[in-house]
Amino acid sequence: MVRARDDLCITVPSFFKCPISMDVMKSPVSLCTGITYDRSSIQRWLDAGNNTCPATMQLLQTKDLVPNRTLQSLIQIWSHSVRPPTPPPSSDQLLQTIAHLESHSLRFASLSKLLHFAAASHQNKLLLAKTQNFVHRLLRFLHTGVTTTTTLQFLQQLLLLLCLLLDTIEDSQAFKNSMLKENKHCLDSLLLLLRRGSLDSKIASARVLQFIAMDAESKLFLGQKEGVVAELLKLAAPEKDQVLIEAALGSLVAISPPKRNKLKLVNLGAVKAMSRLLTGANLGATAVEKVLKLVETASSTREGRKEICEDAACVAAVLSKALKVSSVATEHAVTTLWSVCYLFRDRKAQEAVTQANGLTKILLLMQSNCTAQVRQMCTDLLKIFQVNSKSCLSCYDTETTHIMPF
Repeated sequence: MVRARDDLCITVPSFFKCPISMDVMKSPVSLCTGITYDRSSIQRWLDAGNNTCPATMQLLQTKDLVPNRTLQSLIQIWSHSVRPPTPPPSSDQLLQTIAHLESHSLRFASLSKLLHFAAASHQNKLLLAKTQNFVHRLLRFLHTGVTTTTTLQFLQQLLLLLCLLLDTIEDSQAFKNSMLKENKHCLDSLLLLLRRGSLDSKIASARVLQFIAMDAESKLFLGQKEGVVAELLKLAAPEKDQVLIEAALGSLVAISPPKRNKLKLVNLGAVKAMSRLLTGANLGATAVEKVLKLVETASSTREGRKEICEDAACVAAVLSKALKVSSVATEHAVTTLWSVCYLFRDRKAQEAVTQANGLTKILLLMQSNCTAQVRQMCTDLLKIFQVNSKSCLSCYDTETTHIMPF
């Protein structure tokens, strides 16, 4: 019942132990009698010429061994729970593991160790980030890209580790300069991983891009880097993983402010892409806020307004999110509608809002606890629709019919 290990007494559940060896089973398999044994133990019993079940002595109709997956999973969970914590490596061990990154034969194993070490705690990440220019050493590997000694798999693990360390980087400006100036080919590696990497490395690439898009210069540089915006838009599609979509949207929002980048977004089909997300994906509130922010960004350009106004589904989708998500989403949605319907008086956009029962929704927004700016934009929208009290209230079937547009 009790097993000693490392001065601890650990109670082993009886059904985890093989009836033959009385040890915890490594590969539990069941006989036709329903009794489970460790595979190696029962195989030796059968190989010895026995044709009975050792526990019940029943004659076996078949000697087939059926893996007991459920029990194996339970044993694994239990084993992890009672495993003593691994002591942290010493400074010398950590430095040695980092040094092994330079060895072609030890490189991948060392990187895997460092990745697990960083993922264990924030303290470990801080320790790594402050160790002998460790982050810049990672950037140097990222700079070299895929070579005869550096595989795509190695780059993926490298970027996952780099992404883990982002919140520990004290001098973000120096990190950005290192990526964009000193190690310019790092962007090529990020772009490669956006295209061909695993799901996790694509997410990490998008997050690193968002992190370095910190000023006008870097935003413009990233936006004009061939392929970056296009790949991020491909990843922000309804059929993609939700975490990946949000990471891609975060990068696009960070990169989008410069006018040249706004135009590039529009020319690459960002409006249609965001419309598909609003209508075809079950996004969380934060992701919806980012989608609406990008639509609002597009609406600040003539080309973007044209795309929005010609897509009635996009206008209706923006309107549908104005009340349901958050105050941030409301402000982005109303700003977009105000831009296309009031500021630039587009007839198609106005018709799309009307057909989507927009007047009722605008009145509800005005009654809600919205900001003064949103309320003023809603007032402007009502004026442009030239709503009189009778036509307005005819479609406003609620208990708040006392609200008047003027």
